Parts: sequence; C-alpha cells; structure tokens
Amino acid sequence: MADTAVIHPGNIGRLVREEWFLGVSVLTSLAFFAFEGRLFQHLSQPVWFAFIFLWLFSAVLGSALSVVRHADHLAERLGEPYGTLILTLAVTSIEVMAISAVMLHGDNNPTLARDTLFAVVMIILNGMVGLSLLLGAWRRPEQHHNLQGANAYLGVIVPLATLTLVLPSFLYAEGGQHPSAPRQFVLGVISVGLYCTFLVLQTGRQHDYFTEAEEYHNAPERMPAPEPIWLHAVLLFAYMLPVVYLVEQLALPIDYVIETLHAPAAFGGVVMAVLVATPEAISAVRASIANHLQRSINIFLGSVLSTIGLTVPAMLAISHLYGHPVTLGLEHSDLVMLLLTLAVSIITFASGRTHLMQGAIHLVLFVSYLLLIFQS
Repeated sequence: MADTAVIHPGNIGRLVREEWFLGVSVLTSLAFFAFEGRLFQHLSQPVWFAFIFLWLFSAVLGSALSVVRHADHLAERLGEPYGTLILTLAVTSIEVMAISAVMLHGDNNPTLARDTLFAVVMIILNGMVGLSLLLGAWRRPEQHHNLQGANAYLGVIVPLATLTLVLPSFLYAEGGQHPSAPRQFVLGVISVGLYCTFLVLQTGRQHDYFTEAEEYHNAPERMPAPEPIWLHAVLLFAYMLPVVYLVEQLALPIDYVIETLHAPAAFGGVVMAVLVATPEAISAVRASIANHLQRSINIFLGSVLSTIGLTVPAMLAISHLYGHPVTLGLEHSDLVMLLLTLAVSIITFASGRTHLMQGAIHLVLFVSYLLLIFQS
C-alpha cells in the first residue's frame, strides 16, 4: 500500500520537540562557517581544544544518531532488509565523508583509511556483536537467527577483508611502495562488484534469508507510524547535510593532535570508527535485547560489509584523484587480531543460535584490541 499519510497540525509541535537537534547541527555549522578562524586559533590551549573537539564530535555524533533513528522508522515501515540497507548506506556515506576530510586536510596520513577500516571491524565484530549477544541472551537461554543470511554476509566479508587488509601486507614490504593504480582499480572493482552482487541477493529472490522466520511467514500487524515515510526520508538527509561540513571542521583538531602533539597515527582512525559505529551499535543492541537478533545481525554484519565494500573503493578513488597514497595492509598484532576475529565470527554464526558465552568471547577480543592500541 502506498504511503498516503500526511502531517496533522497537532503533530507539528511534537515533531519540532523531537527534531530539536537538527537546529543544534545547523547552528553549529553556521558558527564554524562564520568564525572558523577565531574558533581554531587557540587549539594549543588544552581546555579550549577539548571544548572545540567535544563540541564538533557531539554535533556529528548527534546527527548520526538522528540518521539512525529515522532509518529505524523507515525499517519498521519498509521491513527487512530494506530498512537496514538504508541505515548501512547512510552511515557508510558519513564514514566516507569523515575519512576523506581527514585525509585531504593537513599532512598526508597514508594509513588513516586502513586504521579506520580495522577499527570499525574490531568495534563492530567484537564490541558490538559481543554486547548484543551478551545482553540479548541475559534473560533467555538462546537466540535464533537465519543461518543462510549470516552465511551470506560472512561469505562476502571474509574474502573482502582478506583482499583489502591482509593480502597487501604480503604484496608490499613494510614501508615500501603503495599499490599501483591498476591494482587499486582492480581492488575497487572487486569490492564494488561483490557488494552489488550481494545486494542483488539480499533484495531479490533470497530476501527471506535476511528476515526472522516468524516475521517472514506470519508478520504481525503493526500500528502505522504517525509521520509518513517521505518525512522520515527527508529528515534523514537533512541530518546528514550538516555532517558534510562538520566532519571537515573535525579534521582540524584531529590533525592537530596527530601532527602537533605527535599522537599515534591510528588516533584519527579510531575517532572516525567511533563516529561510524556508535549509532549502529545502539540500534543493534536494542534489537538484540528485544529478541530481534536477525535485525541486529543485519545491522552489524551489513555495516562491516558496506564499510569494506564501499569505503575501500571510495578511498582508493580519492587517493588517485588527489595524489594522497594509501596503505591498506595490516601489520604485526593487528593482522593476527583481524584473522582471529573473522575465524571466531564464523564459529559464532555457524549454527543459527547464539548464547551468552559467545558474546563474552567477542567482548574479550574487543578488550584485547583496546589493550593493543595502548601498548602500541
């Protein structure tokens, strides 16, 4: 049935109260547009630096959370997997814009894209998965999901992660040359091609692989949302627009920390990963607690897939156009952690059932990742 809902006058006041953060994002963008020089000229003062960084970080994160909120409304109206697909594509767009802004500002950081991809994979496949499974199984012995759907996700994630983050480590010596343009082109085509093939599977004849069994065969009648679908779509894009400008501003304090204060180069990647993963983590954990594990799996596995399948080609294209070389291959302990995470993820989703212990194992791997960051 087509969406014919309209906005009733009585709902306008409630809508304004719910969407107040859009005003915060717009006003923040205007403030930095008008007073950019004054706001950034005292970054050497620790208190002022912390204020500016937290202000920008909160504005971007709040906008991203609002994007997720409206994507959730669209998911309820459109059903799976279309709602989750909108969510992952929106968040991936924010990620590409954020990494691009940091890459193109200040000195070249060739490992930024790699560090961000690795941080996103660790945060989602260990932190988000572990927390979702742990909290979801806290009040029930097991949770069930569609085995074919999880296998389809991992069947694409594993080769893409290997080709982009593992294989380059063996093709080039540490500190050696960056991938040549032809190899970048081939890797980009492979990534986009596999992701598009997966989308055909996800939205086509295997659509039921990504829905809960009871939802697919006997979906309960849901109360329609008070606002029409088009309004949620408009607000989703409205919240994304300030992000385009604010992530460019956020790149300034991040570069200051890396270049002036000599923080580890991975700092920028971790910040970008937190911005990308936090909104989806909240949505995935809520779905798991409500015993909708399949939606939770669609969120976190779909997020990893879109991050690798779409972000890598975008970063390679930006690298070629602007002459900023990128390094993709992981090294040392990071390489071991990625392979271990992929192996454990395959075991976790191999039976169609999850339980408390599996969530605890993923959280242990996440804590190990955090400790290795501080060690390095």
